[in-house]
Amino acid sequence: MNGFGSKKCEYLYLMSFHIQRMPAPIRLRELIRTIRTARTQAEEREMIQKECAAIRSSFREEDNTYRCRNVAKLLYMHMLGYPAHFGQLECLKLIASQKFTDKRIGYLGAMLLLDERQDVHLLMTNCIKNDLNHSTQFVQGLALCTLGCMGSSEMCRDLAGEVEKLLKTSNSYLRKKAALCAVHVIRKVPELMEMFLPATKNLLNEKNHGVLHTSVVLLTEMCERSPDMLAHFRKLVPQLVRILKNLIMSGYSPEHDVSGISDPFLQVATNTETSKNVGNAILYETVLTIMDIKSESGLRVLAINILGRFLLNNDKNIRYVALTSLLKTVQTDHNAVQRHRSTIVDCLKDLDVSIKRRAMELSFALVNGNNIRGMMKELLYFLDSCEPEFKADCASGIFLAAEKYAPSKRWHIDTIMRVLTTAGSYVRDDAVPNLIQLITNSVEMHAYTVQRLYKAILGDYSQQPLVQVAAWCIGEYGDLLVSGQCEEEEPIQVTEDEVLDILESVLISNMSTSVTRGYALTAIMKLSTRFTSTVNRIKKVVSIYGSSIDVELQQRAVEYNALFKKYDHMRSALLERMPVMEKVTTNGPTEIVQTNGETEPAPLETKPPPSGPQPTSQANDLLDLLGGNDITPVIPTAPTSKPASAGGELLDLLGDINLTGAPATAPTPAPVPQISQPSFLLDGLSSQPLFNDITAGIPSITAYSKNGLKIEFTFERSNTNPSVTVITIQASNSTELDMTDFVFQAAVPKTFQLQLLSPSSSIVPAFNTGTITQVIKVLNPQKQQLRMRIKLTYNHKGSAMQDLAEVNNFPPQSWQ
Repeated sequence: MNGFGSKKCEYLYLMSFHIQRMPAPIRLRELIRTIRTARTQAEEREMIQKECAAIRSSFREEDNTYRCRNVAKLLYMHMLGYPAHFGQLECLKLIASQKFTDKRIGYLGAMLLLDERQDVHLLMTNCIKNDLNHSTQFVQGLALCTLGCMGSSEMCRDLAGEVEKLLKTSNSYLRKKAALCAVHVIRKVPELMEMFLPATKNLLNEKNHGVLHTSVVLLTEMCERSPDMLAHFRKLVPQLVRILKNLIMSGYSPEHDVSGISDPFLQVATNTETSKNVGNAILYETVLTIMDIKSESGLRVLAINILGRFLLNNDKNIRYVALTSLLKTVQTDHNAVQRHRSTIVDCLKDLDVSIKRRAMELSFALVNGNNIRGMMKELLYFLDSCEPEFKADCASGIFLAAEKYAPSKRWHIDTIMRVLTTAGSYVRDDAVPNLIQLITNSVEMHAYTVQRLYKAILGDYSQQPLVQVAAWCIGEYGDLLVSGQCEEEEPIQVTEDEVLDILESVLISNMSTSVTRGYALTAIMKLSTRFTSTVNRIKKVVSIYGSSIDVELQQRAVEYNALFKKYDHMRSALLERMPVMEKVTTNGPTEIVQTNGETEPAPLETKPPPSGPQPTSQANDLLDLLGGNDITPVIPTAPTSKPASAGGELLDLLGDINLTGAPATAPTPAPVPQISQPSFLLDGLSSQPLFNDITAGIPSITAYSKNGLKIEFTFERSNTNPSVTVITIQASNSTELDMTDFVFQAAVPKTFQLQLLSPSSSIVPAFNTGTITQVIKVLNPQKQQLRMRIKLTYNHKGSAMQDLAEVNNFPPQSWQ
């Protein structure tokens, strides 16, 4: 027995020693400081999980000493958005404590973590009732705040008597809190409204401004919920007017003080003390009031100047609030916000990532044609030094601002190249084609641009978008690079072999992606028509990649080899320099010419084609419109002057499409193995009647009807070529708003050929008040049943719409 007792004592001693040696949990202030040092979301999450594990262990051990501290930390984590539900019962334990510090945190936790949907909150009813009758006003105030925040209907019914009793007390601190609590009780249980009627009348005689304010809130709530109460209190209007007059005339009440600021709700923007946080809170509320009531311009400037002063505050939260508010007002008060541009730009250097992001967004909103150079200098410096998470958004913002406000094309190109050099790996996918289009359109800058890009990628292929643009430009303008024709800066001496060395290095570099290698191989192929002494070397490079494991690269190489071997006479035409990529906008008729997957409007020629050579790439490019394998292209209207054999071979090369047609004067079509254009493209130039009389019997069909858009097909047969069916589409709109930027596209199987002429308009009027018409010509030499896939794009109600559909219900008369 003695041995057992000694072992038990030893065990208890060891346990007490272990408990004594357990480290105390860190304080809330230390936790906040630690979390703010986190550089990434993952690092912050790891800190929170570690601290939550320690808090759970403490809760399991029923540690009363540090329960208050642990719940306070848990509430901070809850405010950051992390789960804290496991602390609900701990809040109830703190509320039941006799210590005021415990009750304060416990009630705060209850207001944040509990609501009436959880049964746990009902366990608080007895504690709140006891605390409402406590001898200390501050404990009573905690209970009133909690009941007024999250009390359920059951709790309000049970505790309404205690609230009504506190409304009649002489303590102004409790009366104002009881008035706000009564507002919540009335919202939850409207039938208890009459209970508070006598006390509400007496509150209006109170001199304390806080009580007056809360009593007016209570009175307003009662009037809004009951017409009888509104009629009852209407006679108090003169008294309320006298109260307002006295508030204005009497000045501030020293009895109503918040952290040294008397009567915060009566403060004005020009004399509020800003050395304390409560003064800044009052100023911020003043700013919100000015903005919400749409004040005159002078007051709005005052509000923006207040926010500008906030930017100089040492408190990060105040600076963040100022930046967010300025971002909301910059569109309406642009000039006033511009005065604080230097302070806003300085915030880009802040260590806090939230402030940095808001400052970046506001800086882009301030860019205009007058400050574009200075702002871009600051934003490029920010792009160079900012964290990776900012680079994509910053690069996109610079691209948009430069496109909108660029003072010159050279500046525009230099800026975009600087972005690609600094953050090329972070730019979005559309940056490369947009820059290529910009360079193509800047004809006078071609030599300068290709020289700058060549020097930019020498020995560094890490920025892939930059390498892609450089490869494209070298392929297009390599002859200008070698000739040294640059007038914008000192030209460099480069040989053809040195240029090819760079492109071959890109092809074999481990940093090059499949897309970049495709750019490089195509550039090398283009140089075969721009260089004279290195064509044999180019042939060898291209042939090597004909057996590449990269399918895309292999396919390109095989096609390029075919050009060298079988179609060498067409190589110079196919690889000629790209035309200027400008959108053509005309008021007259247009046709839709689809090239390399893009739809480009071009003027419809109504005169004989010119005798000069036309670009083969424009005349014979084929487009798989909707992604199928059996789709025929849209044929351009104007024929080329290439020999018949060249046109046929090119069609064979690009897809083995057999065209069947005849001269416009022939009565019936006859198959021709290789011709430059099918005869139905010349229908518009014939002097004969275009359509047969028999077409009047072909019924029309509804090809599409969805979301208020209806498209109908009517049919006619060409008189000059019975194999050609002419389809007229009519698009109508039954909705209440116009459909704009309407584009109709169509594709048919390869046994057919399709010509899509221009639409009558790009706007489909609302309420069926008008239609868009467009003509489609379909060549069907084999008299097969017609099938068609259509693609519709338009803007409606501020949204971009797109839809695909298949039309299979063509009447037999339209194709037999």
